[in-house]
Amino acid sequence: MGESTGNVAGKAQKKSRFKSLKTEFKKIVWADKETLTKQSVAVVIVTLLLGIIIYLLDYVIELGIGFIIG
Repeated sequence: MGESTGNVAGKAQKKSRFKSLKTEFKKIVWADKETLTKQSVAVVIVTLLLGIIIYLLDYVIELGIGFIIG
């Protein structure tokens, strides 16, 4: 008999969680199209620059090791 009471309390707790979650989702402020575009372009540019830097460092290290080894 005690199990059914716990089950009802569990369902009420789940509903409370979902209600709380729904309230939190309403607080989210989504970026507008312009901001999203600017940030996406910035991410792509930084990614490309870092990729180029890593490639150059790898190339220089490879040349150095090749020079040392011989």
